[in-house]
Amino acid sequence: MFGKVSRGVFTVSLVTALAGCNTGNPDAALSSATASPAAAPQGVVQGVCPPITLRDGTAFYRTYAKGAKDDPTQVVFQASLAENTRSCTMSESNVNINVMVQGRLVAGPAGGTGTLTMPIRVVVLDGETEIYSEVTNLDATLGDASQATQFVFTKTATVPNKLSTFSKVYVGFDQGPTKKKK
Repeated sequence: MFGKVSRGVFTVSLVTALAGCNTGNPDAALSSATASPAAAPQGVVQGVCPPITLRDGTAFYRTYAKGAKDDPTQVVFQASLAENTRSCTMSESNVNINVMVQGRLVAGPAGGTGTLTMPIRVVVLDGETEIYSEVTNLDATLGDASQATQFVFTKTATVPNKLSTFSKVYVGFDQGPTKKKK
């Protein structure tokens, strides 16, 4: 019971502290921005920061032993994406969306220790219009085949400062071939 109460108090305290990050004395922010415009940092803006969604079917990534595909007994590695967060900074022309996703890597029945390179795609949509898409390869190392390991993927997507309330960020493993830039 004490653990549940402590977690509840901690959660309420954390939410209260985070809520305080987005509020404050607007006059103080204005005075610091006008005192030295060149030295003023970009402001963190959560109100226009689009939410992150894991795309259906892209939260898991599996590799198989040579010649095997879709055979659960031949899985070498399996990775999954789970918790995610984001923060945004804004300038006059751009919004920098700092994406962070926590994942987990485990060895499959045909696996062992080693390093897995995973292609992770970040897509920013404004309504139905794609305004950013990039695949980044992330390496994660499994040191003990009997233990899962965690990894953290971070990426900054820079998009024009014209996001609507319909904007979303999608993150997932890229299972297909990488698109070539023209």
